[in-house]
Amino acid sequence: MIPIADPTIGAEEKRRVEAVLDSGMLAEGEVVDAFEASFADYCGTDFGLATTNGTTALHAALVGLGIGPGDRVLTTPFSFIATANAARLAGAAVDFVDVDPRTYNVDPDALEARLRDGDRVDAVVAVHLYGLPADVGRLSELADEYDFRLLEDAAQAHGASYDGRRVGSFGDAACFSFYPTKNMTTGEGGMILTDDDAVAERARRFVDHGRTSGYEHESVGHNFRMTNVAAAIGRAQLERLPAFVEARRRNAAALTERLADVPDVTTPVEPEGYEHVYHQYTVRVPNRDSLREHLSNRGVGTGVYYPVPIHRQPAYDDVSGSYPVAEACADEVLSLPVHPGLDESDLDRILEATAGAIA
Repeated sequence: MIPIADPTIGAEEKRRVEAVLDSGMLAEGEVVDAFEASFADYCGTDFGLATTNGTTALHAALVGLGIGPGDRVLTTPFSFIATANAARLAGAAVDFVDVDPRTYNVDPDALEARLRDGDRVDAVVAVHLYGLPADVGRLSELADEYDFRLLEDAAQAHGASYDGRRVGSFGDAACFSFYPTKNMTTGEGGMILTDDDAVAERARRFVDHGRTSGYEHESVGHNFRMTNVAAAIGRAQLERLPAFVEARRRNAAALTERLADVPDVTTPVEPEGYEHVYHQYTVRVPNRDSLREHLSNRGVGTGVYYPVPIHRQPAYDDVSGSYPVAEACADEVLSLPVHPGLDESDLDRILEATAGAIA
């Protein structure tokens, strides 16, 4: 079976983990500090703050931005549920904005229409879904005009760029995930980026029990700290990220070229000025479930991200609203393998199986 994801862990990752184990300094320390600095430098921000996972990064970032009870957060209904859960965990009310059918990201026109109608919003969480940047140019302009905080959920977009600038550097803050299936991993882990020292300080306190120094705690917080063990893997993975991105883009280009003439298959878009990093290579097909079964029978793993929009989850029964584009996407999207572990024969097999099912 060709897997939908295949984390790449090599000798350098193992060497660095062994060095941490030999040092005896397993919890947060200098290795985490170095990873935070190098990841912030890679994305072009002043501050990086490592956390236990992408969800805790989102939660802590919202707290750092001052979002809490009485505030209202808008985000996409077409994402992993952690995007919305983090806002609720911070105490804010959550509502949704429909997505663009081509990019699967928040539709800036739909958001602007809501804002012009007087919809109150304190923060927008924009997801760079599947590795394609959201329209952060428009969203940043709207944030300035309507005075809301912009948080980038870049959990799937390590190394992606918009207008020549890496994602993670546009919003008031940004968050990444280092789950094993992501474009780079720490095993589990997350990262907050920001240029705002006050946001960074509030988030850092929240991640570390509200600690200011020693055993002095100014506020209530969690233990969301990353370990040196995880950061050691992350430092090695960050050095390899450009090669990972290049491989994903190369594989995606091959898939797009050969699927272009296959009827009823809509391949991913990459608008001018955007650089997609293909955490997922996601197509739209009207017969998604039958195609998925066909591919599985021929040894090709697939994924559906995401079959149920967040507003249709039982946890969000109290949120009203209609989001027809997100609902249509959820019925038709199918992700094909695109990871760096694929070789030419794997790509041939994926393409032949896909074309054979639809021809």
